[in-house]
Amino acid sequence: MDRSGDLGSLLTLAATLGLPCLPNLGMATTEPPKKKPDPVTSETVVIWGLRLWQVIGIFAIFVLAVIITLCCIFKCRIPRTRKEIEARYAQRQAAKTYADKLETVPPLNELTEIPGGTSHSRPLNSLPVVKEEDEMALQGN
Repeated sequence: MDRSGDLGSLLTLAATLGLPCLPNLGMATTEPPKKKPDPVTSETVVIWGLRLWQVIGIFAIFVLAVIITLCCIFKCRIPRTRKEIEARYAQRQAAKTYADKLETVPPLNELTEIPGGTSHSRPLNSLPVVKEEDEMALQGN
């Protein structure tokens, strides 16, 4: 009597009745059992021969460097107290009024006289003209 035939007919009968059944119950297979993937640990090699903890460390250092660089560039320090906020506001207002007053001050060359200079203005690149008579008077002394 063929046992595998009896088992097959029992399985089909269970399926028609709606009973749960396991396929290939009791039948031997020659396939090796499927290997489960290795669990991911900190020592698992991820990329370029680096372990997982090394990749995470490099990534964390990179993110920290970007944050520090951005904070240094944009000066994004968060004030801690109301007093610091008010002091920073007063400092900005004082700097703004100083810059506004500085724009109203005339240039330095209009405010001061150059010693030994003439009262009339001449271009900065021009030299004084010396006449021949002045040269003779200077050499004769």
